[in-house]
Amino acid sequence: MPQLSHKGLAMPASPIRKLVPYAEAAKARGVEVIHLNIGQPDIKSPPQAMEAVRQHRLEVLEYSRSEGSDAYRAKLAAYYGTHGIALNKEQILVTTGGSEALSFVMGCVADPGDEIIIPEPFYANYNGFAVAMGLTVVPVPSAIENNFALPPISSFEALIGPKTKAILLCNPGNPTGYLYTPEEIEALAALVRKHDLFLVADEVYREFTYDGASHNSILQQPGLEDYAVVVDSVSKRYSMCGARIGCLISRNPKVMETALKFAQARLSPPTFAQIASEAALETPPSYFEEVIREYGQRRNVLLEELDKIPGLKVARPRGAFYCMVELPVADADDFARWLLEDFQYEQATVMVAPAAGFYATPGLGKNQIRIAYVLEEEQLKKAVRILAEALKSYPGHEA
Repeated sequence: MPQLSHKGLAMPASPIRKLVPYAEAAKARGVEVIHLNIGQPDIKSPPQAMEAVRQHRLEVLEYSRSEGSDAYRAKLAAYYGTHGIALNKEQILVTTGGSEALSFVMGCVADPGDEIIIPEPFYANYNGFAVAMGLTVVPVPSAIENNFALPPISSFEALIGPKTKAILLCNPGNPTGYLYTPEEIEALAALVRKHDLFLVADEVYREFTYDGASHNSILQQPGLEDYAVVVDSVSKRYSMCGARIGCLISRNPKVMETALKFAQARLSPPTFAQIASEAALETPPSYFEEVIREYGQRRNVLLEELDKIPGLKVARPRGAFYCMVELPVADADDFARWLLEDFQYEQATVMVAPAAGFYATPGLGKNQIRIAYVLEEEQLKKAVRILAEALKSYPGHEA
């Protein structure tokens, strides 16, 4: 029998999606499953985007340019300009989702066997992208006790070696919801300049900040023109996850030239989705004001309800729409499966994302889960009630 590749066998399963069969089986038994496991917003996509696709005048669904349409990239540059980030369209490359942008970045900045340092916990697919590119993730653990703030710079510097090519962070963070401070960004900027490394930032949640806080982009940091690479996406910003449109941004012309070769190899990003994404840029500021207010209120409700459950340790997110929770259980994977297979409360249960898959260090996060607060307030309250009842009944509950 032919043998599969080592790379394929090493690809990690998604901690977010691997429980889907259990959820489907629960639904087939007539149990309501409340999804806290995935960052799929329930906010409606901007009507401008939907209408642009409905009203298109294309007669042939052609390839677009490999780097994305000129019109869309020019409008993207204008969008970033409104956020204090001066760019031109040549510094933006449109990708098939932020996922492809991340893969392109890894392919541009590192060779097989090289290393990328990432604060953990981190978006689980970073592990998958790294395995696909033959790279090694070198984790720097952060702690729930301080809401997963940036670890000390000395912790990063101790891990830098001859194979280190980049530092990657998600800001605001998935799965933590942590929003990096200007001082933390400045410290990382100084570090990558000192060691001649790339600083890569996944900034897809830039709009979603709370408590009056502002997002600090690495593209706003002076002196990083040759070092900074940003990944962005329309998925969360406009509640358009299915569009699969993202972008890669850098002021380093060599990065952009190299990324374009990866883009040419896959031909082009999807045409209809670019039409929708370009139209979405016409979304009025009131849309974001309402969305951020809604997510902020949902966050507050979730935290308030979680605080009622004894034995939990809860991180306070200031961005994105995720919350990390430490449970009084030994194995959150087993608890998450048990919720779907063996538990129901008033004919309902919840699906959560076990957090171990968001870590690269073995053993970390085993008693943590990520909750996505992308549901209406009453559903969130119901979900937390179910979680509280489940913890009372779970055989692996720790006193």
